[in-house]
Amino acid sequence: MPKMKSLSSAKKRFRVKSSGKVKCKQTKMRHLQKNKSQKLKRNLRQGDYVDASDRHRIDVQLPYA
Repeated sequence: MPKMKSLSSAKKRFRVKSSGKVKCKQTKMRHLQKNKSQKLKRNLRQGDYVDASDRHRIDVQLPYA
């Protein structure tokens, strides 16, 4: 059976940690920055983890992660 290919866009967006959790960037940082407080923008810089309910989608996109 041939190897499955990982989705290239998912490789750039997600990292699977050793605990099995999937790390990603937080949303709401692309535009309309002037309306957001400095505290909110500072907190959004930190990464976030993918919710358990969405984990199966990442498993399909990254079969060997």
